[in-house]
Amino acid sequence: MTDPAALAEIEKRIQIVEDNLRQLQEQAAAYSGAADEERNAERIADQEAKLEALLKQREALIGKVQRDQKI
Repeated sequence: MTDPAALAEIEKRIQIVEDNLRQLQEQAAAYSGAADEERNAERIADQEAKLEALLKQREALIGKVQRDQKI
Protein backbone atom coordinates (compact mmCIF):
# COMPACT_ATOMS: atom_id res chain seq x y z
CA MET A 1 0.00 0.00 0.00
CA THR A 2 1.21 3.50 -0.78
CA ASP A 3 2.11 5.98 1.90
CA PRO A 4 -0.58 8.71 1.97
CA ALA A 5 2.01 11.15 3.33
CA ALA A 6 4.19 10.60 0.25
CA LEU A 7 1.27 11.31 -2.05
CA ALA A 8 0.33 14.42 -0.04
CA GLU A 9 3.92 15.66 -0.25
CA ILE A 10 3.98 15.22 -4.04
CA GLU A 11 0.62 17.02 -4.34
CA LYS A 12 1.99 19.90 -2.24
CA ARG A 13 5.11 20.14 -4.39
CA ILE A 14 3.00 20.10 -7.56
CA GLN A 15 0.96 23.03 -6.25
CA ILE A 16 4.12 24.97 -5.44
CA VAL A 17 5.61 24.39 -8.89
CA GLU A 18 2.33 25.29 -10.61
CA ASP A 19 2.21 28.53 -8.59
CA ASN A 20 5.84 29.25 -9.54
CA LEU A 21 4.97 28.75 -13.19
CA ARG A 22 2.02 31.15 -12.97
CA GLN A 23 4.21 33.79 -11.35
CA LEU A 24 6.98 33.34 -13.92
CA GLN A 25 4.50 33.61 -16.78
CA GLU A 26 3.10 36.82 -15.31
CA GLN A 27 6.62 38.19 -14.93
CA ALA A 28 7.47 37.22 -18.50
CA ALA A 29 4.44 39.12 -19.74
CA ALA A 30 5.39 42.20 -17.70
CA TYR A 31 9.10 42.37 -18.58
CA SER A 32 10.69 43.14 -21.86
CA GLY A 33 14.23 42.84 -23.11
CA ALA A 34 16.19 39.93 -24.48
CA ALA A 35 18.07 39.16 -21.25
CA ASP A 36 14.89 39.15 -19.15
CA GLU A 37 13.05 37.03 -21.70
CA GLU A 38 15.87 34.49 -21.89
CA ARG A 39 16.17 34.25 -18.10
CA ASN A 40 12.42 33.84 -17.69
CA ALA A 41 12.29 31.24 -20.46
CA GLU A 42 15.00 29.23 -18.68
CA ARG A 43 13.21 29.49 -15.34
CA ILE A 44 9.89 28.48 -16.89
CA ALA A 45 11.53 25.50 -18.63
CA ASP A 46 13.11 24.46 -15.32
CA GLN A 47 9.78 24.64 -13.50
CA GLU A 48 8.01 22.77 -16.31
CA ALA A 49 10.59 19.98 -16.05
CA LYS A 50 10.08 19.80 -12.28
CA LEU A 51 6.31 19.70 -12.76
CA GLU A 52 6.58 16.90 -15.31
CA ALA A 53 8.78 14.85 -12.97
CA LEU A 54 6.38 15.38 -10.06
CA LEU A 55 3.38 14.42 -12.17
CA LYS A 56 5.16 11.21 -13.19
CA GLN A 57 5.96 10.46 -9.54
CA ARG A 58 2.33 11.02 -8.59
CA GLU A 59 1.10 8.84 -11.44
CA ALA A 60 3.51 6.06 -10.46
CA LEU A 61 2.37 6.29 -6.85
CA ILE A 62 -1.32 6.27 -7.79
CA GLY A 63 -0.74 3.44 -10.26
CA LYS A 64 0.96 1.44 -7.52
CA VAL A 65 -2.06 1.98 -5.25
CA GLN A 66 -4.40 0.79 -7.98
CA ARG A 67 -2.26 -2.28 -8.68
CA ASP A 68 -2.04 -3.07 -4.96
CA GLN A 69 -5.81 -2.82 -4.62
CA LYS A 70 -6.31 -5.39 -7.40
CA ILE A 71 -4.23 -7.96 -5.55
